[in-house]
Amino acid sequence: MPTRFNAAFTALLAAALFGATTPLAKALLGSLSPFLLAGLFYLGSGGGLGALILARRLKRTGAGQPAGHSRFPLHDVPWLAGAIVAGGVAGPALLMLGLKTTPATTGSLLLNLEGVFTALIAWIVFRENVDTQVFLGMAAIVAGGVALSWQPGAAGLPPGTLLLAGACACWAVDNNLTRKVSAHDAMFIACIKGLVAGLVNVALALTLGAAWPRVSITMLAMLTGFAGYGVSLVLFVVALRHLGTARTGAYFSVAPLFGVTLSWLLWPELPPPLFWIAAALMTLGVWLHIRERHEHQHAHDALDHTHRHRHDAHHQHEHDFAWDGAEPHTHPHRHAPITHAHAHFPDIHHRHTH
Repeated sequence: MPTRFNAAFTALLAAALFGATTPLAKALLGSLSPFLLAGLFYLGSGGGLGALILARRLKRTGAGQPAGHSRFPLHDVPWLAGAIVAGGVAGPALLMLGLKTTPATTGSLLLNLEGVFTALIAWIVFRENVDTQVFLGMAAIVAGGVALSWQPGAAGLPPGTLLLAGACACWAVDNNLTRKVSAHDAMFIACIKGLVAGLVNVALALTLGAAWPRVSITMLAMLTGFAGYGVSLVLFVVALRHLGTARTGAYFSVAPLFGVTLSWLLWPELPPPLFWIAAALMTLGVWLHIRERHEHQHAHDALDHTHRHRHDAHHQHEHDFAWDGAEPHTHPHRHAPITHAHAHFPDIHHRHTH
């Protein structure tokens, strides 16, 4: 089942890019306020992706090809707007406020709640299927995150705990709402989220008195945001399309492992024993997810949507336009009702009850 490994690799690559942003942000925080840094990261993400979208459109137009995507449907705008408000505005604000009174190690520990909240919302609210193996894999990844950021002897919970937990809850809502629109152009979704979140965070930073940095620092922050927030989010949306929210969130939860590894490469230091325990637990969790095989007879209702696809068992349709046989391709299409059995994930075509 190649899709399984391709989607898993996509989610892990998204996690690696996002995790690498943390040590780079640490290096930049000496020159920028937290809100301004977050805003520049998001603006770099949205602006860079916007440039790629424009270049893609110009290339296709010059070659006489169709645009390759359809307009974003109005009925899905509330899902995208909710994701932007929760993950791009409320989440970063709560994070920055919480970090003011929370040690960095405790904050890293609490940020592992995002994966937990994401899975719980997916399983309870959106009824994604979960079996014992997937649950154990998620538990192993979360345990690895706890081990990675554990600080022996830390006393009590700091005042910012609830704010950080609230930030994680906002990002979990963002992940689940983004899943509802994941069939659409991932680059467009990530671009809009980046631009809106960037403008809001920069405006907030300037309102609070932040000073604008020199051009070199600004460009470095935006370039970091383009890779760690923009490209990472595009890959995350693609993974959502194929794996569903809970499984993609689980893979993405290994991001701190990549961040800590890069941090030690930049600032050489011997990893403590807990790092190797965390790495082993996260590897176990990823392995449990990759080896999952969920198969049963299921029914597909009639469905109309648009996304990039190949003609496979789920895409047996005619074209009402001249088609040159190129695959994959993107166009509005209709799925006829069908009942069959095969291994599958809770992707955009398998959101059925059990």
